[in-house]
Amino acid sequence: MSNIAIFASGSGTNAENLIRHFNHAGQSKACVKVLLSNNPEAYAITRAARLGVFTRVFDRNELYSSDAIMEELRRQKIDLIVLAGFLWLMPESIVSAFRRRMVNIHPALLPKYGGKGMYGMRVHRAVKAAGERESGVTIHYVTGEYDRGDVIFQASCPVAPDDTPDDIAAKIHRLEQQHFPRVVEEIAAEICPGDRRR
Repeated sequence: MSNIAIFASGSGTNAENLIRHFNHAGQSKACVKVLLSNNPEAYAITRAARLGVFTRVFDRNELYSSDAIMEELRRQKIDLIVLAGFLWLMPESIVSAFRRRMVNIHPALLPKYGGKGMYGMRVHRAVKAAGERESGVTIHYVTGEYDRGDVIFQASCPVAPDDTPDDIAAKIHRLEQQHFPRVVEEIAAEICPGDRRR
């Protein structure tokens, strides 16, 4: 059984979808052990708690200037980290410890519309402003740079000329809900729980 930690900063629809898939569907060989958030107001915390997942809120100092979060990951015996709408850059200590065992989902077809400050509706507005005919989601490994890790999976959807940024967001959300749990499941299945080099 692979243990998963989710990091989230916002509403948590992807986090909830992952928790339901791994903890409540009854068929997975992985389990979400903890949801961590840098935002005490994040609704992702409420969603996770309602589904019986331990939650922890942390501040910038705990992530970047102490070993508090790494210690929490060790305590929970985490094998895989999933960023589901987490907006801070991960520190090198965690990136190194979880190399190719930490993944993120981005609401565009990277390398387009990635990088610092490109998240949520900002991405969809940029896609619309550029007149793109398609957009999509990218699941990729996390490195020390925003949205620069190797791509694991992409799925696309058409963008119609009359689509609004909200319309694009809805299409992307459907792709996230459809594909994210399955791809994370495949990655978790490849990880040996005994391989904890931390």
